[in-house]
Amino acid sequence: MNTALEDPPSPAPSDGRSLRWEAHRTERRHELIKAARRAVHALGAGASMEEIAAASGTSKSVYYRYFGDKAGLQQAMGDLVLTQMQERILAAGRTAESPRAGMQAMVSAYLQMAQTSPQVYAFVTGRSAGEAAGNAEPRFAESLSHFLDAITAMMARAMRAYLDTESPAESAGGSPAGPDAPRLGAAAGFWPTAALGMVRAAGERWLAAEPGPGKPTEEQMTRQLTTWLFDGIGYEQGTP
Repeated sequence: MNTALEDPPSPAPSDGRSLRWEAHRTERRHELIKAARRAVHALGAGASMEEIAAASGTSKSVYYRYFGDKAGLQQAMGDLVLTQMQERILAAGRTAESPRAGMQAMVSAYLQMAQTSPQVYAFVTGRSAGEAAGNAEPRFAESLSHFLDAITAMMARAMRAYLDTESPAESAGGSPAGPDAPRLGAAAGFWPTAALGMVRAAGERWLAAEPGPGKPTEEQMTRQLTTWLFDGIGYEQGTP
């Protein structure tokens, strides 16, 4: 164990060094999260606190001091990872030229970041890739909920822009929407949540699939999911 990474004792409340100590703790906490992320990437989502600490060059008592327990470390790492994922996904959607291109960019960004380290993704979301959502223990529900809400909101904006530009019937080469259009508009409000659920579930199943000729590439998976989202499963294969 690298004793140089052990923390000095905290100063007394009356000590003038308290502000510097708080800055040190914030910086040290961030360093520990980054080190834990590297450890989980190498060791797997099931790594223990002792294994994470050893791989990080410190003791598990340091991690317990900063995060309380493993759930606290998962939440802290989850806050960091989900913030990074959210920023990249939303940025991808904002820079696209059309609602469909924006959705494809968002799906691609999500799959790429999850694929970068499936073990870290599993650690911070609280379940292994491919595991059903109902089987997962919520370890940081508030952070995950905020992440999902932000992505759902942007999907909703993309969907509204798409429907405002072109009705589903017209985009398929048919006639303009008829009397059922208002009912479609009301029901379409559930589409973003359903879309995100499909992308997340399919993406996690894809992450868990063994490499081989039967596993789509990230680009193929992105295009297929985008086609399903906009055209449905009955859409003939080809360029949308």
